[in-house]
Amino acid sequence: MSISLEIFGDNWSLLIVRDLMVRGFRTFKEFEESGEGIATNVLADRLKKLVAAGIISTEVDGTDGRRVNYRLTEKGIGLAPVLLELLIWGSRHERTGASCGVIEEMAKHREEVLAEVRRRWRERDSTPLLPRTGGWRWQ
Repeated sequence: MSISLEIFGDNWSLLIVRDLMVRGFRTFKEFEESGEGIATNVLADRLKKLVAAGIISTEVDGTDGRRVNYRLTEKGIGLAPVLLELLIWGSRHERTGASCGVIEEMAKHREEVLAEVRRRWRERDSTPLLPRTGGWRWQ
């Protein structure tokens, strides 16, 4: 547990991983404009730490050599079951912005949700799993 907390024991690291995995974010600007209120210096620091830990990697955008895209590594996508359980736990025990019905459906279909997250990662599909409109797009 202590090793994991060294990587994720702050307010932002798991949110960045969540945004990569669930919201389809890829760029610094997307993280910055996510609505979470992370300061740019903190965001830059957390991204560097996640890269150093092997959770995410950087790729230069093929269309714009100046822009960097972030991507979960295999180690990072391995966090999918943990994030799903945290999402389910949070919606059951705390007030969240996520639709309880959507989260309960995800809880009933854990394996299918995880398979879809992994498929999107393998195929580099950045379509949000839970788009901002609150709908659910994995079916």
